[in-house]
Parts: sequence; C-alpha cells; structure tokens
Amino acid sequence: MRKLVKSLLRHWRTLRAKKGIVSFTDPIRVNSSSSFNGKTFLGKNTHFNGMNISGCGEVYIGDNFHSGKECMMIAQIHNYEGTKIPYDETYICKDIIIEDNVWLGNRVIVLGGIRIGEGAIIQAGSTVVNDIPKYAIAGGHPAKVFSYRNIQHYEQLKAQGKFH
Repeated sequence: MRKLVKSLLRHWRTLRAKKGIVSFTDPIRVNSSSSFNGKTFLGKNTHFNGMNISGCGEVYIGDNFHSGKECMMIAQIHNYEGTKIPYDETYICKDIIIEDNVWLGNRVIVLGGIRIGEGAIIQAGSTVVNDIPKYAIAGGHPAKVFSYRNIQHYEQLKAQGKFH
C-alpha cells in the first residue's frame, strides 16, 4: 500500500510540474514537492527530489539532471540600483543554464546569471554564485571547484548511454 501511495504522489507531482514548465522531454520524475517559475525548459530524464525554481529569468536544465532535497534556483535579483534604498520594487531577471548530466546535492542554491557545465556535481549545502566548468566537483559558500570527475571514465559511460 505504501509503494502505491508513493507512486501515485510521484505521478501527481510530475503532472503538476509539467503544467509549470515551458517545454520538456519525458521522462520527468518529481519525487518530492517541487515548483517551477513558468519559464523553465527541461531536457529528458530529469529528476527532482524537492526543487523550488523562482524568479523572472529563464531556466534551462539539460538531460539526465538530478537534484537532491530542498534545492532552490533563484532567477532574479532585487534592483539595488533602482529608485529606493536598499532596493526598489523591481527585479533584474537573470537566466540560469544547467548543462547535461548535472547533479545537485541536498539544499543547493543556484543564483541567477550562472551556467553549470556538463557533468558537474555540486556538493550538498552549497550556494552557486559563479559559473562552474564542465566535469567539476564544487562546493561551499560560495561554491568553488575542489576536484574534477575522471573525464575518460565519464566519456566512456556517456558513449555507452549509461544514464541513471
């Protein structure tokens, strides 16, 4: 019975998510409560375990994306150079680009205006404020690259079509 309930919840969350996404390619899996800003574009085989995408910027997420629990992408910033201090009522839209095969750990925050390169892994609890290169493993506040994937192994698995 418990498996049936989990399966029905996943199905319902996935259907609900698809209504808030501009375009997507199945399969999509939404395992935990997630919300999308209405300017989100998804590749195929994307997995969300608790994602909140907000803001007026566009968000592009590539194929084979996985997120941990309680992740956020914020595609805008307050206008601190507007008509009031510390900021006015307007926002500056900032797009986010997540390339293929990216994995975000639990509670990762991705701010607007950045690109996370193909195959990158972002450590749990990190805040991404700058671009992350391909194959990088990054973490911290702000997220900094501290290692890289074995690129030869990565490319071999990719060529064999072995995606989770």
